Amino acid sequence: MLNKLLLLPVKGLVTILPFAITIYFLVWLVSSTEALLSPLIPVQYYFPGLGVVTVILALTAIGILINAYLFNWVILLGERLFARVPVVKTLFGAVQDAVELFEVKKEKEAKKAVAVELDNGIKLVGFMTSEKVANKLFPGEDKVAVYLPLSYQIGGYTIYLERDRITPLDIDVETAMRIAVTGGNSIEKDAK
Repeated sequence: MLNKLLLLPVKGLVTILPFAITIYFLVWLVSSTEALLSPLIPVQYYFPGLGVVTVILALTAIGILINAYLFNWVILLGERLFARVPVVKTLFGAVQDAVELFEVKKEKEAKKAVAVELDNGIKLVGFMTSEKVANKLFPGEDKVAVYLPLSYQIGGYTIYLERDRITPLDIDVETAMRIAVTGGNSIEKDAK
């Protein structure tokens, strides 16, 4: 009885923690955005929330401008600059790769959620990324590149294996990533 009573606060904490952390992050993001942008907006035009609206409008404008040649050239120049600075290139490259995993552009290959079968019958959830890289690295072989994330977003591996060792999954990339990084816990929650 005492053990059950002592477990109640832990259950409460486990229940409320995801909500608290998410709400804290959103409040931090909004307040940081407001704090950064409010000095740039004349006082007579400022109202609470204008910084967030400004960021959303700016991101929309960037989304539109990315199709313009000059703007695209500036972005590529920035990427090349970041790629030359030793510590920055590692951080920038990792963030860029993580973002591109979910990005689907017409000129790029679409990422696909797949299951990778190992020799002992074990299957892993992964993402088929680039067939072009695999063809360059292993010419004449029918290999594909598959990214296998580790649970709880600690890291991951990119492996190159024969096409017949993978099975496409009938789920979107976001769902597959949730399954992979949570150790399958997200599937249990969706099933309830």
